[in-house]
Amino acid sequence: MAYTKHRVEMELGGRTLSIETGHWAKQADGAVVVQYGETVVLGTVVRAEPRPGIDFFPLTVDYREKLAACGKFPGGFRKREGSPNQKETLTMRNIDRPLRPMFPKGFIDEVQIQCWVMSYDGQNEPDVLAGIAASAALSISSVPFEGPIGNVRVARVDGQLTIMPTLAQDAYSDIDLLLCGYEGGVNMIEVGAYEVPENEMFEAVQFGHQHILRITALIKDLVKRAGKEKVCKVHVPSEEIRTAVHTKFGPAFKAAKTTTGSKLERADACKAAKKAFFAAEFPEPAETATPKQIAAYQDNVKQAKMACEELEEELTREIIRAGTRTDGRKADQLREIECLVGVLPRVHGSSLFTRGETQALVTATLGTGKDEQVVDGLNDEYAEKFYLHYNFPPFSVGEAKRIMGPGRREIGHGKLAERALLPILPDVETFPYTVRLVSDILESNGSSSMASACGGTLALMDAGVPIKAPVAGISIGLISADKKGQKEVYLTDIQGEEDHFGDMDFKVCGTREGITAIQVDLKVKALTLAQVEKAFELARKNRLEILDMIEAALPAPRKELSIYAPRMLCTKVHPEKIGKIIGPGGKMIRALEEMTGAKIEIEEDGTIYVSAVGAGKAEAAIREIEKIGAEVKVGAIYTGRVTSLKDFGAFIEVIPGQDGLCHVSEITDCYVEKVSDILVVGQDVRVKVLLIDDQGRVKISRKAAMKEEGIAEDPAIVAKLEAKKASRSGGGRDGERTPAPRREGGFQRRENPPAAVSEDGGNQA
Repeated sequence: MAYTKHRVEMELGGRTLSIETGHWAKQADGAVVVQYGETVVLGTVVRAEPRPGIDFFPLTVDYREKLAACGKFPGGFRKREGSPNQKETLTMRNIDRPLRPMFPKGFIDEVQIQCWVMSYDGQNEPDVLAGIAASAALSISSVPFEGPIGNVRVARVDGQLTIMPTLAQDAYSDIDLLLCGYEGGVNMIEVGAYEVPENEMFEAVQFGHQHILRITALIKDLVKRAGKEKVCKVHVPSEEIRTAVHTKFGPAFKAAKTTTGSKLERADACKAAKKAFFAAEFPEPAETATPKQIAAYQDNVKQAKMACEELEEELTREIIRAGTRTDGRKADQLREIECLVGVLPRVHGSSLFTRGETQALVTATLGTGKDEQVVDGLNDEYAEKFYLHYNFPPFSVGEAKRIMGPGRREIGHGKLAERALLPILPDVETFPYTVRLVSDILESNGSSSMASACGGTLALMDAGVPIKAPVAGISIGLISADKKGQKEVYLTDIQGEEDHFGDMDFKVCGTREGITAIQVDLKVKALTLAQVEKAFELARKNRLEILDMIEAALPAPRKELSIYAPRMLCTKVHPEKIGKIIGPGGKMIRALEEMTGAKIEIEEDGTIYVSAVGAGKAEAAIREIEKIGAEVKVGAIYTGRVTSLKDFGAFIEVIPGQDGLCHVSEITDCYVEKVSDILVVGQDVRVKVLLIDDQGRVKISRKAAMKEEGIAEDPAIVAKLEAKKASRSGGGRDGERTPAPRREGGFQRRENPPAAVSEDGGNQA
């Protein structure tokens, strides 16, 4: 089959990045295969005519990881890929966000982008390659994409910035930066970091942007070889309708927009003004209207709605430039903040964080290893001990909508807040709990993800989680200079309409020491590096203000966990003892759990986690486990249990499964005729280990343990032994037996031989 294949490549981070087109998926409008190392991603683009009545740009991005790419089978009964997992959903968002501003205003053709991971080498992550594939496929297609853009990942390993890190390098990095952009600047920043200062983060952004320019140059080279002619048809209001909206609707709409009051009051005033305008200027056609007249009416209404959207954006930006925002604040002013903790009585930790008309109720739940979130995908299965779920119900914005599961936005916002809080959690060794946060948005007017991060900090501290430092989050907005002579305006703590009609939503979370998470969404094509630096500066200033308020509400984590939270303790035994603790068929561990009421989890390295709700249960289980897993040591003193009595001494279980012999001479300093005079089976006794012989036999001493611990013999026992000694006839010196006289040869001579005994047992005369 005849086809023309085009390929471009470059060296990036010590490996070859190649982009190829012309061989795969030739019926798509644009299709490329991107390879980096042995990771391969297919990216395709198709377009379709606008759906009737549509007035927005229907861009769809889909990203899927084919498990065959790494030689794995899908789990479950059906054995085929299903709905996207969390990583796939987040990657779709990361591809969509930088692409969306790069299309002409008024372009409403349906565009669908699909990216499939076809091969994965276990080291080169495919998500950033999918972003490159989407950009390249759009660039060579007929879609009027105003790119290309480039995507890179930046890490910092041992203080050294690294481009496109491998999975192994990423494990040792304190920065995980996903960056997108082009010659004009950067248009998406996604960061997870371990308290990195702003100036160091800015250096990472600069470093990544240099490599972005190389990738966009590579895509442009491919466009020269295989690019299609761009076809662009935009849908914008006619000048007549635009003029009518501005002159007849503008004054009333501006008055409604500047109404003092809440978000809902302003929204209601705007709706009323809009309804009155459409009733007057675009009355519904009569029942006798022809199809042509109905179609003309529908088209006019569609154009008028688009013109109203333009007008609202223009008015919002105009009001802000005048110096006072629609809610009455100045550009650099925070909304009123309220921080409450302990708002729910039975949960392990809770907080209610309110900022203006945005309110997040965050709950913290502490669990055990059995509550970990298992994650399965292209990489090896692993478990997460911390996760945050974000919910955005319709009532939070005063709407009645269909109640559904979390969408892309909810998953993305939850992951951002989770990423912000992860670096300040204690090490697993010191705090082995699994922690789940749930942020339920009760009210929303912008920056609900940042409210989730702030509320999450308070909920963790309320639960007694010993976090390293509080985290706060803030969103910075921007109104760019639309005309010559205008100045750009930066906005602190943006609300919903400022996010919608503004140019950026620059979200930054961190501690007093540095940044832990960033997410940047843009309406403009890109931010310059100078604008990024300015946003960092403002975000830090406002973050410190919010941290002051958080610490005023709760200065530090509570010293004690909630009484309803499980107590979790940890111990470690030799791995060879694991089988002994579990017992045959799990008999021993089940018995321990039933006896103590605790849950026991055992790791392969011998680490054992014990958890229980209720005082003393976990401690009791730990004591029993340590007994079973302990190893007897010479010189150590143990509390053992008498298992059997013999004439020559007693066998005492020093640790579970290990008996020692306490000879009769080692029981007490007094003379002992019978071991049962002092010890009984089942009695607990303090004993000291004297010797362990080559065969593993243990010699122990009761009297040595008593002497070392300064314990005197029980007077009742001493009196009992003395009484028995006194009652013996012929008692010798010092209570010793008088030896019988001996004949030569050592045989005993009987003084009074017994009478003969008859066969029937009677004595004979």
